[in-house]
Amino acid sequence: MEHIPTWLIGSLIFLTSAVIVVPVSKALGLGSIIGYLAAGILIGPWVLGLVTNVETILHFAEFGVVLMLFLVGLELEPDRLWKLRGPIFGWGGAQMAVCTAVIMGAALLLGISWRTALVAALGLALSSTAIALQVMRERNLLGTTSGQAAFGMLLFQDVAAIPILAVLPLLGADAAGGAPAEASHQLLEAAKIIGVIGGIIIGGRLLIRPALRWIARSDTPEIFTAASLLLVVAIAALMQVVGLSMALGAFLAGVLLSESEYRRELETDIEPFKGLLLGLFFIAVGMSIDFGVLMSRPWQILGI
Repeated sequence: MEHIPTWLIGSLIFLTSAVIVVPVSKALGLGSIIGYLAAGILIGPWVLGLVTNVETILHFAEFGVVLMLFLVGLELEPDRLWKLRGPIFGWGGAQMAVCTAVIMGAALLLGISWRTALVAALGLALSSTAIALQVMRERNLLGTTSGQAAFGMLLFQDVAAIPILAVLPLLGADAAGGAPAEASHQLLEAAKIIGVIGGIIIGGRLLIRPALRWIARSDTPEIFTAASLLLVVAIAALMQVVGLSMALGAFLAGVLLSESEYRRELETDIEPFKGLLLGLFFIAVGMSIDFGVLMSRPWQILGI
């Protein structure tokens, strides 16, 4: 074992656990997500302890969620997305408002300060886009009315996360008795966000499509695959620089390219990477579950 590279051992552990546990989970009718989570728990620090660098793997595997949102965007043409504005802002806004109000109210009744209650309520009102979309895909629900409504809620949550993150420092400054963040700094951050989103929209229309045509003319499939991945990686990095959701940026880029003649090629090239990285993401989530907290406060966690 001492002559085998660490990355090769890690790959062997992840692939073996997924290949064994996920088919068993599917056979039992539990779905692939439960299988991936169970595989992560099994090889994680609380059971076999075969993998310990959970945070590093989780950050890397999050790119699977980014690829998934890019592919979802490719399936939604701008006209179709505009038709979803009702579910996005209507159902999405209602879900966030109701969940936040209920959770915050319960926290206030327990004597928790309003700032802490608000932060907790806003966080708990958000859902896991990765898990929800994967479950809906497996059950072919995305094309249904309820699936579209659920997708609208998820998309609204991704957008709402931006102002939520902007508000949190202000709550902290208030609690500490200090002055709110400088208005000029907030305006600068807002300008950056608008500039990046505008750049993605304009670039998608004027630059990305001609670049894909030029690359396709080289008639080198592996280079087109590399260009597809480069496109998503570059947009994700750009969004990360300005503190926005990488998945939201990838989704926006997918929508802009949904009318491109290379839409099918992009889907075909990215789908295998998305599937593997998304599986790795769920395994990493399973590994990151803190069973120490669960065992120390089982009834409190069950109650929550």
